[in-house]
Amino acid sequence: MASGGDRGKRIEPSFGDDVRGTRDDDLRVHEDDRAAPAPARRKSPKSAKAGSKRGRRRDGRGERRGFFGHLRRMVYWSLVLGLWGGIALAGIVIYFAAQMPQTTTWTIPDRPPNVKIVDVHGNLIANRGTTGGEAVGLHDMSPYIPQAVIAIEDRRFYSHFGIDPIGLARAMVTNIISGRTVQGGSTLTQQLAKNLFLTPERTIERKVQEVLLALWLEHKYSKDQILEMYLNRVYLGSGAYGVAAASRRYFDKPARDVNLMEAATLAALLKAPSRLSPARDPEAAADRAKLVLNAMREQGMIKDNELAIAMSEPPTRAAAYWSGSENYVADEVMRELPALIGEVKEDVIVDTTVDLDLQKIGEESIRDLISANGKKMNVSQGALVSVDGTGAVRAMVGGYDYANSQFDRATEAKRQPGSTFKPFVYLSALEQGRTPDSVRNDAPVKIGKWTPGNYNGKYFGPVTLATALSHSLNSVAAQLVMEVGPQTVADTAHRLGIESKLTANASLALGTSEVTLLELTDAFVPFANGGYRAPVHIIKRVTDADGKVLYENKQSGGERVVDPRIVGMMNAMLRRTVEDGTAKSGKFGWPAAGKTGTSQNFRDAWFIGYTANLTTGVWFGNDDGKPMKHVSGGSLPVKAWKEFMVAAHKGVPVAELPGNYQIENVLPGGSDELPDSNAPSPYDPNGPAGGTPMANEDEGYWPPAPDAAATGSTRMIESAPVAARGPVPPADVGGGPQPSGRTTTLLDLIMGNAQ
Repeated sequence: MASGGDRGKRIEPSFGDDVRGTRDDDLRVHEDDRAAPAPARRKSPKSAKAGSKRGRRRDGRGERRGFFGHLRRMVYWSLVLGLWGGIALAGIVIYFAAQMPQTTTWTIPDRPPNVKIVDVHGNLIANRGTTGGEAVGLHDMSPYIPQAVIAIEDRRFYSHFGIDPIGLARAMVTNIISGRTVQGGSTLTQQLAKNLFLTPERTIERKVQEVLLALWLEHKYSKDQILEMYLNRVYLGSGAYGVAAASRRYFDKPARDVNLMEAATLAALLKAPSRLSPARDPEAAADRAKLVLNAMREQGMIKDNELAIAMSEPPTRAAAYWSGSENYVADEVMRELPALIGEVKEDVIVDTTVDLDLQKIGEESIRDLISANGKKMNVSQGALVSVDGTGAVRAMVGGYDYANSQFDRATEAKRQPGSTFKPFVYLSALEQGRTPDSVRNDAPVKIGKWTPGNYNGKYFGPVTLATALSHSLNSVAAQLVMEVGPQTVADTAHRLGIESKLTANASLALGTSEVTLLELTDAFVPFANGGYRAPVHIIKRVTDADGKVLYENKQSGGERVVDPRIVGMMNAMLRRTVEDGTAKSGKFGWPAAGKTGTSQNFRDAWFIGYTANLTTGVWFGNDDGKPMKHVSGGSLPVKAWKEFMVAAHKGVPVAELPGNYQIENVLPGGSDELPDSNAPSPYDPNGPAGGTPMANEDEGYWPPAPDAAATGSTRMIESAPVAARGPVPPADVGGGPQPSGRTTTLLDLIMGNAQ
C-alpha cells in the first residue's frame, strides 16, 4: 500500500532512466533482471571508420536516387498531363466538329462569276466581277507561278497530308527566337480552307475548323486541284483575286506569259497583298520577290543563271488604278449587260463590236493633243466615238485618262452641241422641198425678242443652203428652223438617233439642247449608210463558259429614216465642210463629210465626220465648263478625227458617200469671203434676254430665254414621211432623180428668195 503521503497520486510507468533520479517503485527492467544478460560491446576505431564510410555510401545513393526520382516524377507527370491534354484537345475537336455540318454536305463554294469582255478579234478588253479575272488551270499559267508560291509558302506541299507538323514547329521556333510572328505554320491547304469556308477571325474554334477542313480537302481532292483552286481564289491586292487577275492588273499580260521575276512578285504578295502591291510600293514588292527567288533556288526550282537574270530586273511599277481607255468600254458593257441576260450568276464571255486596235489609236489621238495643248489652250478633257454603218461601236474613248477619272464623257456627259446640230435643221428643210441650191438671205433676223447673229456680226447677203451649212451661218439656220418649225427639227433629230430631250424652240437651230457624244455621232450614221437608222450597240454576243449563247444581237439593219434622194443632198452639202469649209484640214484622201460645232465662249468643241466606212465624233472641253482658249470645232477635234480616220481606213478600199447630188451654185454673187464659222455659237442659256451684244467677245448677240424664242412666228409643217423598212444599201446607193421644184414659203417671198 502506498503511504498516506503518496495516496491519491497516480504512478506513471517508466521505460527509461529518469533524469530526475530513480525510485524504488519505478516499473523498469534492469539488465540483471534479463534471462540472458547481453555482454558488454565496444566499438573499435576500425569499425567506427568503416561505419562512417558505409553511411556515406548510403547517403550518396540517396542523392542519386533523389535526382532520378525527380526525373522519373517529371516524366510521369508529363505523360499524365499530356494524356489529359490530349483528352481535352480531343474533346474540343469533337465539340467543334459537332458544331459543323456533316461532311456529306460539304461542297466547294462557287467562285464569284467573272465577265470576260473581248473585242471583235477575241482580244481581251477587260475582266469585270468581284474577282477581277477569270479562273485558269495550272496548264494555262506560267509554271513559275505555282513553283514560287510553293517555295515561299509551303515547301512540303506535295508531301504533307494537309497539316505540316515540321513546318509548324519550325515556325514556332522562329517566332520564339524573333520575339514576334515572322512565319506562319499554315499550309496552302489550310489557307485555302480558310479562304473558302471561314472568317478571318483568330479563335480556337476557327483554327480547329480550319484543320478539319484541310484534312477533308486533302481527302477529297488531288494536290494539283487544291493548288489550282488556291491560285485562282487567293487575294493578291489592288482588287485582284487569283493569278490571272493579278497578272493583268500588274503586268498587263495573261498568267501564261508571266516571267520568273513577275511570278516571284505575285508569290511575294501573299504575305501582305495591300502593303506589297507594285501599285503601292514597287521597291518593297521587289525586295520581297527576291526572297522568293532565293527560296526557289535553295529548293532547286531554278538555276543560278535564272536567278541572276531575274534579280537584275527593275521593280514592277503598276498604275494605281486600272488604266487604258478600253475600261470605258468595259464599264459600258457592265451597265448594259443586266438588261440583256439578267443577273450574272456564272462566268460569261461578252463579245463586243469594239476593235481594240482602233480603240488604242483613238486614245492616243485624244491624249497626245491634250498633252501638247492642254496648258496653253486650257483644255483638259476629250472624247471620241466611232460607229459603223450598222450602229456598232468600233471605238469609244471616254476621257483623257481612265486612271484619273472613270466618268465616261462619251456616254454620260451631256453638252451643248452648237452648230453640229444644224444638219437636222437642214434635213428638215430638204424634206419639206428645199434643195442645197435654195437661197436664203444672210442678214439680221429677229424672232420674237431673239436676234441671232453671225460671228463678228458679219452678214453676206444671198447664199445657198449648201454654203450656209458648210460655213455655219447662224442667221440662215435660225430662218430655216422657223420655216419648218422647232418641233419638226426635234422630231427629225429623234428619228435619226438623238435620245435626249430637246427643247423645241428657235434656239434649237444653234444646238442649245444638250446631248451626248455617242447619240450625236449615231444620229449622223444615216447620212453615211444611205438613210437607215443605226441603233447604236456595243455588245454583239454573250456566251457562258461552255459556249452556250445567252444573248446575240441579230439586227441586220434599221428602218429607213431618210429618203435616198435627201441623203444625197445632205452628203453633197456636208462634204463641203471637209472640202473647203470649217473642217478642210481633215481631208485625208477619202470622200468625207461632217459638221463642226463650238458652244458659247469655247466651252465645247465638236466635230462629227464620216465616210462610207465609219462615222466618228470628237469632243474637247473641260468637265467644269470653263472656257477653252479659242479651241473651236475646226481645230483640235478635226485633228484628232483625221489621225483616227487615217489609221482606221488604212488598207480599206475607197468608197463614195451615198448619193451623187451635184451642187450647182456654191456661193451666189461670186464672194469668197465668209465669216470664221469655227467661232462658237452665240447662244448662252445663262445670258440676258434680248438682243444685247455679248461682252468682250463680239461673237453675235444673246438670244432670249427659250420661252421667248419659242413665241416667235413659226410655220409648222409636218416632216415628210420616211420609206418603209429595208436593208442597208451599199455605199454607192442613194442617187436618183432630183426634185423638179420646191415649195415657196412666206419667208421666201419676204426675203426675196422665191424660186
